[in-house]
Amino acid sequence: MLKERQFEYNGPVKRAFGVLLFLSLLFATGTPASAQSGSEYFAQTGHFVSGDFLAYYRSAPNAEVLFGYPITEAFTKNGQTIQYFQRARFELHPELPAGQRVQRAPLGSRLYQRGDRLETFNPFACRYFARTGFSVCYAFLDFFKKNGGEAQFGQPISPFEFHNGLIVQYFEYARFEWKPSMPENQRVALTDLGSQYFTDQKEDANLLAAVKNGGSNVQPLKIQARAFVWKAVTLASDNQIVYVIVQDQNMQPLKGAQGSATVRWPDNTTSVFPIVTNESGVGIVSFNFTNQPYGQTVIIDIFLTKDGLAASAATSFRIWY
Repeated sequence: MLKERQFEYNGPVKRAFGVLLFLSLLFATGTPASAQSGSEYFAQTGHFVSGDFLAYYRSAPNAEVLFGYPITEAFTKNGQTIQYFQRARFELHPELPAGQRVQRAPLGSRLYQRGDRLETFNPFACRYFARTGFSVCYAFLDFFKKNGGEAQFGQPISPFEFHNGLIVQYFEYARFEWKPSMPENQRVALTDLGSQYFTDQKEDANLLAAVKNGGSNVQPLKIQARAFVWKAVTLASDNQIVYVIVQDQNMQPLKGAQGSATVRWPDNTTSVFPIVTNESGVGIVSFNFTNQPYGQTVIIDIFLTKDGLAASAATSFRIWY
């Protein structure tokens, strides 16, 4: 068994109108795409995969792990048909021979940003790639070999690195993450680079809208929350409004998420307010306060749940005078 310890890291109305306008634009959705013949519908995200894309997807023995679920329908951009998945972007090249027409964008290479490097090498537990000059080691190497190796992930383009508290490694087509709190055999996971690249490319958010398939409903796989305040800076005695946005894996609003906003005051006391999201996935909390010390920051922690899934967020504001 490999040494997992190697991975341990030793005008109020006018402003309110503006906010509501922002929220309405944020959640605007377009017309759903139509189902195609020879398609497979993925209720987890509410999208179809069809034709060559479906054949390519199903050619992988564990496609849901490697590619994730589709987050858009197939669409045309700059004359090319593409489709986004949670961890991949498929591109159709009809000019190529059969079997080569579907290619994946090298998302690891396109999204890589250098992090804090963790230099570790064991010749007995690593594999070196001369073309890129990096090695794959330990549990990452096990996962690499088990799930298709270079044909699936490309070659490593970074060593182990720290990104946002995680040990990760970038490959041409993927990013591995080390999650020591997970059960054994689940501690290596793939980053959702497809979702990241969709955002990075500023694609039309309407493409994420789920497509209906008869009576099927989209199943939330995860929920995500964002929070922001009405006033970034306030008086010592003032009022504040906190807006919380809750969405599913398709960036669609979730109604009925429930939780709380915990306001952490400068004197170390707290105030807790309930939150319930509306049909637009928005929860609103308002409160008044008096005699807060000048120059201090007030932190607001958000925690919500929906159908057994949980999400958290945080925001803050500063007391000016």
